[in-house]
Amino acid sequence: MKIALTKKQPWKKWTAIASFILLMGYAGYSVSGKATKSVSLSQLSFQTVQQGDLDIYANAYGELASAKERLLTAPALGKVSEILVRPGTKVTPETIILHLVNPKLVQEVNAANGQLAQELAQREAFKYEQQSERLNYQGRIADIEAEIEKAQLELSVNENLMDLGVSSKIELQRAKLAVKQESKKLGFEKKKYKQFIEMQGHQLTQRDITIKQQQAQVNLLEQQLEDMKVKAGINGSLQTLEIELGQSVQLGQSLAKVGSDEDLIVRLRLPQNQADQIDINAAVLIDTQKGIIKGHITRIESVVNNGSVLAEAVIDEALTSNARPALSISAQVFVQHQQEVNYIEQAPGLRPRTKQSMFVRDSNNLLRQKDVSFGVLSKNKLVILSGMKAGEQLVSSDTQQYNKYQQLFLIE
Repeated sequence: MKIALTKKQPWKKWTAIASFILLMGYAGYSVSGKATKSVSLSQLSFQTVQQGDLDIYANAYGELASAKERLLTAPALGKVSEILVRPGTKVTPETIILHLVNPKLVQEVNAANGQLAQELAQREAFKYEQQSERLNYQGRIADIEAEIEKAQLELSVNENLMDLGVSSKIELQRAKLAVKQESKKLGFEKKKYKQFIEMQGHQLTQRDITIKQQQAQVNLLEQQLEDMKVKAGINGSLQTLEIELGQSVQLGQSLAKVGSDEDLIVRLRLPQNQADQIDINAAVLIDTQKGIIKGHITRIESVVNNGSVLAEAVIDEALTSNARPALSISAQVFVQHQQEVNYIEQAPGLRPRTKQSMFVRDSNNLLRQKDVSFGVLSKNKLVILSGMKAGEQLVSSDTQQYNKYQQLFLIE
């Protein structure tokens, strides 16, 4: 039996080897093409890394608010009879915001005034009664003094007659006794008169206290009646009005709020990650869109809300023309002073607190991709934590189309 053998064709082998060589060559070309690409220098912009001392400021947002606010409440039960001022209106301390009426309060004021008038009249009558009683005491004292003078006269006569041997001894003794009795009576009467004067003083004091209490009650009621004309109390503007015409209100019920217009503070929302580094009295630069004004932090809350911490700042300079309560503002808050810091000017695409792959220029006109760690952004200056040194340049223009290349060759 004859077996036919198939003859091998060597050209297929060489075709496979040639295909493999072409494939490897294409792969090498592709790799080398991704590693380097020529770019015109005029198409790129650069930022040079600088080194020096830098004040770190935190970005914050907030609004202006009244430093002085006054809540207007109802001084008594009443009904809103008239509203004279609406929110947004400029007011002075004497500006009447609204009127409340309460007929019962008017009656109470009249009754209290009547009671006061009665107390005053009774005090005057008491004074006249006591004056008459004092006159009676003084009259009795005068009578006793006259009796003493009469007794002393009789005693003197009896003593003279006794010397002449005309008067008896018993008559002399009677005269002496009369003088002694009348003198004692005078002493008692004067003591009673003194006690009467003291008692009268206490009684007048008691009546004066009663009158003073009644006067205070009258003043309170009259002030309540006057306060039914609800006044602003401070310079500023009416911020809120919480009642309507004809509405009945209770004692102490909130009616409106007035806030100062020129005496303002700043309420800020500080970033949570920087709030613990900010000190009381830290400087603040406040941007009102019409200028920058300086201030300083006076209060920082400890509660974190939606990634921010509330703080207050006092304004240290004159306000801009557009400053008013509730105006939205941005601010720069001083955090700390750092020495020998590497930084660049902020550019689009550079994000603070991130690590990004950037093209960095070297001395051979090559741009190489390097990982650069950025820190905080302070007043348009972005801190570089690592990846670059002072004097080096990075590409700040958009290089997204070249990200697949490890390096770029610069051509003039």
